[in-house]
Order: sequence, then C-alpha cells, then structure tokens
Amino acid sequence: MAEVINGRHTAALDDDVVVFIIGMRINRLRRIHSWLPAFQAMPRMLRELGADPDLGLLHVQSFWAGRVIMGVQYWRSFEQLEAFARASDHAHLPAWREFNRLVRDNGDVGIFHETYRVGRGTAESFYGNMPPFGLAAAVGITPVGKMGQTAGRRMGTSTSDEPVLAAY
Repeated sequence: MAEVINGRHTAALDDDVVVFIIGMRINRLRRIHSWLPAFQAMPRMLRELGADPDLGLLHVQSFWAGRVIMGVQYWRSFEQLEAFARASDHAHLPAWREFNRLVRDNGDVGIFHETYRVGRGTAESFYGNMPPFGLAAAVGITPVGKMGQTAGRRMGTSTSDEPVLAAY
C-alpha cells in the first residue's frame, strides 16, 4: 500500500500529458465468449506497457463498477499512445482485430475511450492526506503552495490565492 503524504498537494505538472480513459461495459453477462477476450486483453496490454517505459505509459489506475471496467491511463504524449494503438508488433492491434471479429456491433459488450491532453493551466488537482494518486502518481507530487493555494490560481483563472477555508 502506498504511503500517505500528509498535507495538501497537487500534481507537479510541468509538461503536457495525455489522459486516456478506456473501458468496457458487459451488456450481456451470459455471452461470456463475446466479452471475455476484451476483458483479458487489457491486462496483457498493461503488462507489455509496464515492461517498456519507452512506449510512453506513465501510470494507470483501474476501476470496476457494476458492469463497467475502466482504466485511467496517463501517457507522455498522444503520439506515443497512438503509435502503441496502431503498431502491429504490440498487443493492442491484435486485440482490436479480435474484438471486431468476435463482437463488432452485436451488442454483447460495449467499449469506450476518451482522450484529453492536459498541461499547466489546463488541469488542476488536489490531494489532501493521500498517497500519490491519479495525475500526481503519473507526474509527481508537489505541495499546493508551489502551484497556488486555490483551484482558480492553479488553473490560471484567478489572481487571488486566498483559500476559502484555512489551509492545513
């Protein structure tokens, strides 16, 4: 378990990163032959990405809620994310082809992704008494005061840096 860092912190976001949310929804539980390959493909891809940091994945966190399995991934660049997705010598493209062969549009399983490029002034984060999590786990953590005491200051929308409540 990661060590809790007491106090108020934010992500040490100096350069742009790409946040990639990817997941699947099991629409028909009994059609396991349709959704199991998609379910098994993600851990395979994550092992490959974890073994080679030069591919560009900085950090990933996975979540499961009901029929939805989702990962929030942090990438060094969109170009590296796209290169991995399209490369025939990596795990993603074969998994994508297999999904299209088995499922495509039959409705047994749904898949989704969202991609965001974030950087200083376009993303804001806060972690109070937390271990490194999310964006901070991907790019590092820094005390809130170095980036601004308030969310508005960290986003660049406010010149005021007075928190509503006393900082701890």
